[in-house]
Amino acid sequence: MMGAFNDEQVRRYARHIVLQEVGGRGQEKLLSSRVLCIGAGGLGSPVIQYLAAAGIGTIGIVDDDVVDLSNLQRQVIHGGNVDMPKVESAAQFVNKLNPDVEVKAYYERITPDNILDIVKNYDIVVDCSDNFATRYLVNDACVLTGIPLSHGSIFRFEGQVMTILPNKGPCYRCLFEHAPPAEMVPSCQEAGVFGVLPGIIGVIQATEVIKYLLDAGKLLAGRMIYYDAIQMTFDEIKIRKNPTCPVCGDNPKISTIESKNYKETGTI
Repeated sequence: MMGAFNDEQVRRYARHIVLQEVGGRGQEKLLSSRVLCIGAGGLGSPVIQYLAAAGIGTIGIVDDDVVDLSNLQRQVIHGGNVDMPKVESAAQFVNKLNPDVEVKAYYERITPDNILDIVKNYDIVVDCSDNFATRYLVNDACVLTGIPLSHGSIFRFEGQVMTILPNKGPCYRCLFEHAPPAEMVPSCQEAGVFGVLPGIIGVIQATEVIKYLLDAGKLLAGRMIYYDAIQMTFDEIKIRKNPTCPVCGDNPKISTIESKNYKETGTI
């Protein structure tokens, strides 16, 4: 199996290759995998870094924003790149870290018009967006196309992660059928966010993605991890498939991606 790698790859992935749960075959699988990261901000930063380090062969990155100085308190992938598009900044980091990884940069907002054309090219999607409209859009697109999804979100000192396996377990709407009113949910700019929080949540998301690709261990399917940084606690919430879920239930109301299902797609 070592013959499949060049000398540099043997050294680079040595700590993976010696793991029985990964090994040479597993590392080859990672190198041939395609992962889409929606958002290159707080959550996207650690997700992209660790997926690239692990040797994910192709990483797609979708984001229409540029780096702001206020981002650098938590979006550590973008150091020194203020005013640069986040997809370009993230790609620059990945190219320096691991030449084995190909980056597909989408400098655009994810919308009902483009999401299906983008996600269809990937093995799993990682939702690192920062607004409810995009989370529901990504969830619905993944459920309808049968593509697994790692969901993560953060707010002030709290974060949550779950893994969605379409047709095998509950989706995001099974737990949160409808988004709260926009005026009830302040943005990170308004409410603040603990700088290290997205690092913790994003690394858990990256862990789930790699485990899924390797078919190793137990995923966060049918359960959500809730993390409280102030209390330093992790709680597990069991989630059951909702038979009345509008997208994956017995009689789904959402069978296509249409703009009318989303009041706004928001900014990633």
